[in-house]
Amino acid sequence: MFQYQCLNPISKVGLDGFTNDYIKTEEIEKADAILVRSASMHEMKLPENIQAIARAGAGVNNIPLKDCAEQGIVVFNTPGANANGVKEMVIAGMLLASRDIVGGVEWVKQEKDNENVGKLAEKQKKQFAGCEIKGKKLGVIGLGAIGAMVANTAIYLGMEVYGYDPYISVDTAWKLSREIKHIANVEDIFKECDYITLHVPLLDSTKGMISKDSIAMMKDGVVLLNFSRDLLVDETALVEALEAGKVKKYVTDFANPTVAGAKNTLVTPHLGASTAESEDNCACMAVKELRAYLENGNIHNSVNYPNCDMGICSAAGRIAINHRNVVNMISQFATVLGGAGMNISDMTNKSKGDYAYTLIDLETPATQEIIDKLDEIKGVLKVRIVK
Repeated sequence: MFQYQCLNPISKVGLDGFTNDYIKTEEIEKADAILVRSASMHEMKLPENIQAIARAGAGVNNIPLKDCAEQGIVVFNTPGANANGVKEMVIAGMLLASRDIVGGVEWVKQEKDNENVGKLAEKQKKQFAGCEIKGKKLGVIGLGAIGAMVANTAIYLGMEVYGYDPYISVDTAWKLSREIKHIANVEDIFKECDYITLHVPLLDSTKGMISKDSIAMMKDGVVLLNFSRDLLVDETALVEALEAGKVKKYVTDFANPTVAGAKNTLVTPHLGASTAESEDNCACMAVKELRAYLENGNIHNSVNYPNCDMGICSAAGRIAINHRNVVNMISQFATVLGGAGMNISDMTNKSKGDYAYTLIDLETPATQEIIDKLDEIKGVLKVRIVK
């Protein structure tokens, strides 16, 4: 029997993926796992009973990843589950930036009491005229789940698409349209594209990547879209470029005092993944990840531990060990198990940065005494009997 806690409302469609072996609890001291969306966990003290945290979404800035890793807590996210919802917002943002639809709608509202509004509209509509996106050049920076969808959709809409991603995965590369031009230097996108959309994670290397210097490289009248993270952009420099007319429009999903109300900005209140479908998809994926980990020790889409999969456990016993990625760990595990007369039938060890994860199948069930001995090994962070 497992217990889980929800720090935010989680889609019922997702929670229905739990079996009768799972019980929802409001007491974190009783929970084996946590489901979260936007709640900040940085000030939370997590008890030892917590085995895993699943973020129903892609970003994990609200979770203390290193602290969790040090406690042997595996943190999952749900990459790609909300990709279509964000993709549709990006396409909508391009259209809204190209044609002053928002301005036109607001003008009609202002003239709502004018009985000649129809005739007047014919005279005024030129001030809201724009351009079509067909035939224009779109630069997609970051070709992950969302970026790839945006790039492919833009091709269908008749745009000329340039894609930049030095870390593109093989799976993503296979899914991309052949018509997308792969760019080796991001500066080529700055210089060539009429529209630029950001789809990269917020890292030290990407923070402020849209800077005063990169803006200076861009074409006059460029449209910039940011549905990834606001700190990717030096928004002070960008607002200056908007006021000067260098940048035609800035479409962002991140409201803050710098851009809210700034000239030529279209700011939405973080709506990218705010669809019923995206919330359902994220919740379903998060629940599947937790179940795979709690029931069989398998890790899929963790952000602080390596992926690891030994399938459904058919052995007499299985133990999971979260530990530091240092030498001589496996031999120490084998020594403890061998000394207790326990034979290993299968084993997998994976590492990711400073941390590693080992799954061991045994021909006999593990005992608490064995778990305690393994836990005493220097570098071991958590040991769990899976079966």
